[in-house]
Amino acid sequence: MNYWDRLRHVREERNLTQEEVGNLINKSQQGYNHIETGRIKMGIDDLATLCKFYNISADYLIGLTDKEKKLDNES
Repeated sequence: MNYWDRLRHVREERNLTQEEVGNLINKSQQGYNHIETGRIKMGIDDLATLCKFYNISADYLIGLTDKEKKLDNES
């Protein structure tokens, strides 16, 4: 699974709109849609923000693993 499909899957699983997630990373709905459809690449800062927001590892969010792992929040 590529990362933009994973982004859509995670967002939809949590019943969020593209506008809501776009606002979180300071993008318009259309700007976020371009990330989620693979038209533009997601920045590392956006990745970090989304990982924290969803409380999941970057490896899962970008599709390196299919096992959803929560972040270690002890740091």
